[in-house]
Amino acid sequence: MSRVSEQRLVRQLPAVPFYCPVPPARHPAADALNERTVAWMLRRRLDTDERQVKRLAVCDFGGLTAATMPYGRFEPLTLMAKLHAVLFSLDDGVCDEAGATAERLAQETSRIMRAVEAPEAGSAGDSPHTAALRRLRVELEAFASPRQLRRMTEAMRVYTSGLVWEASWRGRPDLPSLDDYVALWMRSIGMAPSTAMIEIVGGFSVPDRDLQDARVRALTEITWTLVSWDNDLYSRNKELERADDNLNLIDVVCQEQDCEPRRALVRVVTMRDRVMVLFERLAAQVLDEAGKDLRQYVHGLAQFVRGHLDWASSCPRYAVESGPRAAPGGWWKPQPADNSLEPLPIPTIAWWWDQLDSD
Repeated sequence: MSRVSEQRLVRQLPAVPFYCPVPPARHPAADALNERTVAWMLRRRLDTDERQVKRLAVCDFGGLTAATMPYGRFEPLTLMAKLHAVLFSLDDGVCDEAGATAERLAQETSRIMRAVEAPEAGSAGDSPHTAALRRLRVELEAFASPRQLRRMTEAMRVYTSGLVWEASWRGRPDLPSLDDYVALWMRSIGMAPSTAMIEIVGGFSVPDRDLQDARVRALTEITWTLVSWDNDLYSRNKELERADDNLNLIDVVCQEQDCEPRRALVRVVTMRDRVMVLFERLAAQVLDEAGKDLRQYVHGLAQFVRGHLDWASSCPRYAVESGPRAAPGGWWKPQPADNSLEPLPIPTIAWWWDQLDSD
């Protein structure tokens, strides 16, 4: 074994159980969704590298979609599963590959945004990912209102700007600050378009005034953040084994707090559980006075957090020797490591706690 390989093994961490009190659920059409999505992905030739194609083919996009949106209608659910396939392929095949500079990502994401903004304005220079997103945007018109299409476009803008920001850090010898990383990762993981799809897939429409409520905006960002942090917790060992990069919350905390990875892991789990507790409390507060459509949206946010974890617990994408196996006590834990309602000392997200009603 090489010295580099030995160093990576030393830095690998034990599996940790997750605190998530949201009950599990799963759409019954998971298998059909996955079969349709994989066939579509192969026809679209999103990737030409055979190894990458095989990795994507076993990602179970149908299972991810069925677990995160179990309430959905089949046709828009299929569009959601296809969107997952494109975003995962874009992340693996373009964002993470050698030479994926911020400049290159800015060019690619600008073309993507043009396709999403004006899908009827064709381009002979579309990449496979841009062409696929252009087609999905057209098909979305059958299920989404003009207001929902506008929201989806803005969500894609959040996502693509995050990709460029992320690319600016890849390959650098240092890491971003914790404050910058939290803001960066919640944008670049693709959660903005995913949560914009909740009402489209569910067949309801949340009024603008409700989505712009500071409490609901906080719940939406908390959902993005929980999914991004959970991803870091279960994927870090895979990243180390494949030598992808060290742009991970655990490594950022190591740098920020000058501690070794195992100590950083404890701190990240504590941070993550405090945010999960905030989500519970703030969601209950919003649901207490919400109308039907807003209630469905908030429940959709909660289900995305739970469904993402259910999918990750068995997804072959992370099936490395040290991947997301169950922790000694199981994949789940009944209590959070930290149930404090005090804000985390991270300026970019501290405002979330301000939305809680004072007792």
